[in-house]
Formats: sequence, structure tokens, C-alpha cells
Amino acid sequence: MDNNQNLLVSAPRYSGGATLDRSVARLNIEHYKRMLARETDEARRQQLLRLLAEEEAKLADSRPRGRKRRPR
Repeated sequence: MDNNQNLLVSAPRYSGGATLDRSVARLNIEHYKRMLARETDEARRQQLLRLLAEEEAKLADSRPRGRKRRPR
């Protein structure tokens, strides 16, 4: 596995950081899902599943409370 694929995306905190945090979490989720699709080592898969669950929790926790989503 290429070492560059193991890097986590992180973002500095600044005004408007919640939006950026959600974007970073979504990117990480997509990245971990792609890695899971190719990974065959069970220990590594378990690690990726844990990281994926953590990012999904971050995304869920970062959603604004009390605001309804706009229909698309």
C-alpha cells in the first residue's frame, strides 16, 4: 500500500470551521471506504472500519441542531 494513502486529511480551525470539518469528514469517509474495498488484511480492515466509524460519528455530531435540511 502506498504510504500517501495512509495520510489522514485534517483541517485547521478557523471561522466557518464547522463546514470545513464536515467536508474533511466526508472526504475521509470516502477515502476509508475506497481503502476497505481493496484491503484484504483482516487486521487492517478492522482498523479502517474503526476509523470509518469515528469519521461518521464526527460527521453526525457536526450537524447543526434544530435546523431542518433544505430539500434538494
